[in-house]
Amino acid sequence: MANNTKRTITLLSAIFIAAIIVPSTSRGQHGKVLTPKSLEAREYAACMALARTNPKYAHDSALTWRKKGGGEAAIHCIAVSLLGMGQYSQAARMLEELAEQPKPNRPDLRAGLYGQAANAWNIAGRPQTAAKLLTRAIKLQPENLDLRIDRSIAHAGLGQYWKSLDDLNLVVEKAPDNADALIFRASAWRKVGTLDLAEQDVVAALALKPNDHDGLLERGLIRKAQGEIAAARADWLKVLEISVEGPLTEAARRNLESIDVRKQR
Repeated sequence: MANNTKRTITLLSAIFIAAIIVPSTSRGQHGKVLTPKSLEAREYAACMALARTNPKYAHDSALTWRKKGGGEAAIHCIAVSLLGMGQYSQAARMLEELAEQPKPNRPDLRAGLYGQAANAWNIAGRPQTAAKLLTRAIKLQPENLDLRIDRSIAHAGLGQYWKSLDDLNLVVEKAPDNADALIFRASAWRKVGTLDLAEQDVVAALALKPNDHDGLLERGLIRKAQGEIAAARADWLKVLEISVEGPLTEAARRNLESIDVRKQR
């Protein structure tokens, strides 16, 4: 989910910059086009870049910018900084409030904010709220496949795997080479006990992205469910070999320990 949040932040940053930069038709001396909001756009871009590397400093800087009239761009940077600081619920509330503000003719901006708030709620352990916000976002942008992938994750977090499959089936139908969607669908198929379709999807995903960490972890889980313990072990060892320390390596270690404990009995 963290990767989805980073993806949403990147996409939404571009949308915000596009909304901020409104070139003026006024001209100064020498025919130079004046862009009075371009300074704000540069400040926003700098704040967002800082939020990724030093969220605490970005948060303090954005608070100051907000007091000086930074508006929604400053508030968005504050929220993203809070995400980086691990304050997911507070960030989610701010992002949801931003999405609720009137934005004439900008359904993409509202949908992006709802999607980002939903990802934060999901990380905060509130997938039901995330699913509700993503449904709002999809109504605004029904062709946005990323939003449907995110909603499938929220449904999976609620144990609603068939609803998750409904979204993922639509995504794969429209984008059959979307490796992430294939991996998530493989997981959903495994959860409902349809291992043949789960295997088919994860194989297709790894053909597209051979060293995808999530794909290898999922294939190991499918292989374990199929009784192929040695093959599952090989996948999880590969995850440890190529991944940096984090949730994926922890999951791989836990799964390796589970089969090692079984062997010792």
